[in-house]
Amino acid sequence: MRVGVYAGSFDPITKGHVDIIKRAAKLTDNLIVGILNNGSKKYWFSLEERRIMVEKIIGGIDNIEIKTFEGLLVDFMQENDAQIIVRGLRAVSDYEYELQLALGNSMLSEGELETIFLPASRENLYLSSSLVREIAINKGKVDKFVNKEIIEDIENKVLHMKKR
Repeated sequence: MRVGVYAGSFDPITKGHVDIIKRAAKLTDNLIVGILNNGSKKYWFSLEERRIMVEKIIGGIDNIEIKTFEGLLVDFMQENDAQIIVRGLRAVSDYEYELQLALGNSMLSEGELETIFLPASRENLYLSSSLVREIAINKGKVDKFVNKEIIEDIENKVLHMKKR
């Protein structure tokens, strides 16, 4: 059984992430969407809020599981008997960073893990969670960048942040 993991912070999940998830699910028997919580990173949404948003959008797809984790991806992969790391690439600059991660993960796993890169679809080439956050905080419309199921979550987060 081919088990893949598409890991990220998904703060928030974008249409670009969803596209990669759906395409990767076709390449694996089981795809785990691993929502990473990095203690040194500041997130807009809590780990649980991010999990709920991902669930709202992709929760109904049969061969996809949604899990959260902290720590090294290779450890998460081992805990879930996964062999394939899925990564999305938007631009050449992504490739350098992702190649470094892929080589590091391969070394840490002693060659047991394989990374596959899926290029972003043309309409998602410059889409990122940070772009969505920037648009949202400046009262822009995010509907072109995120699924409708989570627009209210983003708007509520902006309202909550401005009240502080």
